[in-house]
Amino acid sequence: QVKLMESGGGLVQAGGSLRLSCAASGHTFGDYAMGWFRQRLGKAREFVAAINRRGDSAYYAVSVDGRFTITRDNNKDTLYLQMNSLKPEDTAVYYCAATEAQSPHIFYATTARYDIWGQGTQLTVSS
Repeated sequence: QVKLMESGGGLVQAGGSLRLSCAASGHTFGDYAMGWFRQRLGKAREFVAAINRRGDSAYYAVSVDGRFTITRDNNKDTLYLQMNSLKPEDTAVYYCAATEAQSPHIFYATTARYDIWGQGTQLTVSS
């Protein structure tokens, strides 16, 4: 089973950019569909972005579409989330998640579909 570790969180001003990384280890990264989720203080964990095994198809939450980009490098066993035009409401703990997928084309946008999670990385966007 793959293990996940996020990095890259921090404090950024509104309008700024940041890139999160999620390093995978312990299994073939390319066997997994991947996603990014976030959890704001006092709120449920919510979907941010998802990508298929091949990295050629992605899906975004409406709140981040056009500002965030999810990518993956299967040679480096790493998932990324490039975040631009950040807003204070993007402040949250960000988690990467993985699930084995038979199809290389599919991705998932719900927490229930994922069974492997990282420990999270905090993003704070100041106004």
